[in-house]
Amino acid sequence: MQQYILDTHTLIWFIDGDKQLSQTARTSIEGDNVINYVSIGSLWEIAIKISLKKLELKTSFDQINRQLIENGFELYL
Repeated sequence: MQQYILDTHTLIWFIDGDKQLSQTARTSIEGDNVINYVSIGSLWEIAIKISLKKLELKTSFDQINRQLIENGFELYL
């Protein structure tokens, strides 16, 4: 079983479907028998950048949690 911890940029690119995330990385994240972890710090960083208007996502911050659950992500504390 593969385990990945996504950094903030990778998480943003994955959620937004950004082309900066390579197809190889996207395939690895979406693979079977994979556990993906996201740091609570990354979510905190995203929230701060959105509130300061330094980041705009294609999806709302509220929908990020739903997307993380749908894609089987786990929080890394």
